[in-house]
Amino acid sequence: MSQNIKTDGTSRRSIGARQNPDTESAILDAALDLLLTKGPKGLTMDAVARKAKAGKATIYRWWPTRGALLLAIYGRIKGPHAHADTGQLETDISAFFDHVFAFWQGDAGRVFAQIIAQAQGDAEVAEALRQYRCDRIDDWLVVLKRADARGELSNDIAPEQIAEVIIALAWQHLLIDRLDAKGADLARIVASGILKGR
Repeated sequence: MSQNIKTDGTSRRSIGARQNPDTESAILDAALDLLLTKGPKGLTMDAVARKAKAGKATIYRWWPTRGALLLAIYGRIKGPHAHADTGQLETDISAFFDHVFAFWQGDAGRVFAQIIAQAQGDAEVAEALRQYRCDRIDDWLVVLKRADARGELSNDIAPEQIAEVIIALAWQHLLIDRLDAKGADLARIVASGILKGR
């Protein structure tokens, strides 16, 4: 059932469990601004609700935890992305590193680094980040399945472990401010341990 969150004319309209695009946009815009200006500790549901002129209940209904909201902010900046299919795993990995390092040069990198840092002392954020990492592993398993079908992978390492290494290497370079690294160099390092004949 539709309802007004407030009746003073300043708040946005909720449409129940379904997300009103205007309200969703206002909430995520407000949350991103708070995160960039005040850091993760300034990103409270109360502050987001005030800035977005939205009901706190609406925010909790759509994003039950701060972790979920933080990852939603990052996901909005990131948008949809499909891994490159270059026909060779090493160049697929190289393309990934080059893309993500360039992407992380802007606000997205600051946001994601803050999410990782916040996860160290916040169980809700840690759980949201764990699920996000699992989803990214699943994405890589699609790429690795293609490589295996081409006969590229060594049988000594499980695909899940390969995906973990690629993701961990990317996140490490974000956190130590090495986004200037060359994707081809990192891909060569990864490939040396997982490809047949290396």
